[in-house]
Amino acid sequence: MVTTKAAQRAQAKAEYNAFFATCPSRQLLDRLSNKWVVLVLCALGDEADGGDGPRSRTMRYSELARLLAGVSQKMLPQTLRSLEADGLVTRTVTPTVPVTVEYALTELGGSLLDLTRGLRLWAQDHMDEVLAHRSAVSASTAP
Repeated sequence: MVTTKAAQRAQAKAEYNAFFATCPSRQLLDRLSNKWVVLVLCALGDEADGGDGPRSRTMRYSELARLLAGVSQKMLPQTLRSLEADGLVTRTVTPTVPVTVEYALTELGGSLLDLTRGLRLWAQDHMDEVLAHRSAVSASTAP
């Protein structure tokens, strides 16, 4: 029996299961669990200024670098390249002097905003509890 490419893709998609060691979705989960990925997606999702809707904004590289305190000059371009390769971010180069490079979320990237926003907000809202648990564990395991 000959199957079409569309049928093969549909079957492969139905068989994606991140609990399997060979599932390609594990690579995507690994990428999405990176703190810089979450923060870049949130920043491009217009959250840095307190935005609460699934809006997207275009940001220059330098704006992202200033906004994401602590990101290295190696990690930010690496993160942006990986997001672009996955189709989550677009990169637009304008031939000015100096060259202007801008980033924006794609539709696919925008579909992650609720998840990344939720993860970021949860971390911010529960940090005191997490720190208290860490402190308690450290105190109970101290010699």
